[in-house]
Amino acid sequence: MYHRRALYGLVALGGFLWAQVKYSNEFLKIGVGARAAGLGNAQVASVEDATAGYWNPAALLLTPAYPQLVLMHSEYFGSVAKYDYGALAFPLQSDRRLAVSFIRLGIDDIPNTLRFYDGNTYDFSRITKFSVADMALYLSYGQAVLDTTLSVGGSFKVVHRLLGPFATAWGFGLDAGLLYRRGIWRAGLAIYDATSTFNAWTFNTETFEEAFLLTGNVIPQNSVEWTRPSLRVGVSAHLWADKRFSVRPMVDAVVFTDGPRNALLSGRPFSADLSVGTEVRYRDWVALRAGMTNFQRVRRWDSSEYLTFYPTAGVGFRIWHFGIDYALANFTGFSQSLYSHLISVRLDFHPSLTRRIFPKGG
Repeated sequence: MYHRRALYGLVALGGFLWAQVKYSNEFLKIGVGARAAGLGNAQVASVEDATAGYWNPAALLLTPAYPQLVLMHSEYFGSVAKYDYGALAFPLQSDRRLAVSFIRLGIDDIPNTLRFYDGNTYDFSRITKFSVADMALYLSYGQAVLDTTLSVGGSFKVVHRLLGPFATAWGFGLDAGLLYRRGIWRAGLAIYDATSTFNAWTFNTETFEEAFLLTGNVIPQNSVEWTRPSLRVGVSAHLWADKRFSVRPMVDAVVFTDGPRNALLSGRPFSADLSVGTEVRYRDWVALRAGMTNFQRVRRWDSSEYLTFYPTAGVGFRIWHFGIDYALANFTGFSQSLYSHLISVRLDFHPSLTRRIFPKGG
């Protein structure tokens, strides 16, 4: 574990220049919520809880008329990287909702061995520890514009990226969304980083300049990187088999504007991918979920290609005003073996619940 943390820390420190070229703020594309993960992240038209602040702020109108809290935790790369998320949504009026969300993807307790050897002696007391973390704070708002048929929303996000004592970045961006509902159908559209999100990097070169010069690495300079807009559009349906069971198919198309990617459709400047999911519910008590995502073209030894995707699965339970969701999914895009367990919980602060917790005169 110690060596793995050191390795991932060096990769993070040495790879920021590559990230500035194309994959800026890629951690914001992983997704949030175990329900979404079990459905292959097909959420832009089907999200209906506080995670809407991330997926489609216009869908905040589907959250209850009382506060709702969602928390999620998952781990990647053999539990080295921790991914945590929390969101709180609450009503402003009957046709308006506000939500606050926070995301953190980080590796902690990475050994810093840059000063372990001073050219003459090895000194373990010089080894310190640091964290590499990507964080984002969302402030989201949703409002109905045509009764309950059409709603609009937006999210203002603040991004903070930390490379231990070596570098920090601050960034700002905007997301926007639409949700249209008619009968059993829903259609959603979300534009992420609508105005392009920038990150302004500041490097504390004194902490690593000597080591970089000795190893022949380029000393980075303060710079600004940009995250180009991406678009997610999707549809979902609510099909009732009877009064107890329902089936909810959904599909999202994701369009990237930063050039070729290893996706279903790759081109310049646009690339596109699909997210597909199906949810089967028994009342609102139990839900079974399955999905497909991360379509990629893999090259064989004879230079021919074939298309692959990563399947996802999940289950959810609701008891009174409490819910728990579990998913098994891979959104890293590295290997079929790098599946992660995601768990999220939801708590609805229904008036009956708050009366039990805070009884009058108690």
